[in-house]
Amino acid sequence: MSAGEPAIAQEIRPCRMCAADFAATATRHEPRPVVWLRQRARILIVGQAPGLRVHESGIPFDDRSGDRLREWLGVTRDEFYDRDRISILPMAFCFPGYHVNGSDLPPPPRCAATWRSRALDALNQVRLTILIGGYAHGWHLGADARKAGVTATVADWRHWAPVVVPLPHPSWRNNAFLRRNPWFGTELLPALRLRVREVMDQTD
Repeated sequence: MSAGEPAIAQEIRPCRMCAADFAATATRHEPRPVVWLRQRARILIVGQAPGLRVHESGIPFDDRSGDRLREWLGVTRDEFYDRDRISILPMAFCFPGYHVNGSDLPPPPRCAATWRSRALDALNQVRLTILIGGYAHGWHLGADARKAGVTATVADWRHWAPVVVPLPHPSWRNNAFLRRNPWFGTELLPALRLRVREVMDQTD
């Protein structure tokens, strides 16, 4: 076990409960839970599920979406991957594979049902939770967020801040969202960067 890693991380890492489902996808891949948790972390990033590149590297957000996310947060790559500062807890730990149309399959619900509550309980030093995408919004913010949709939930970010900040997915597929919603760059991101820096610099 890595220093500071919660015991549940060692239970998650060998998980193979979705093996049959993954074998039936176009990629026919094996499960590979990407676990990035430390009990001392003050910031929690909640994503959707690893993509193929992350599945191959074993490093969360090790792709262009990660580059954009780090820009949004105002952190360096080294800061982002400092596990004593930032934990990353996706809605599913494994790459779920591709749909027949080439898009990512959704995170299997059984993953969150099996692991999520216990993992969150182990991360008891978190001061800021960043929720990325509709699956994360719905699980953490409830039925109202699921009904409202991503754009409306993110637009209502002040309601949740400074403890929780909902974001769209940083995928380049969401460029249209950024063009349609200039407030995201002019209002939300400056406040988010300030809050991230405040929490990261806390020493107590």
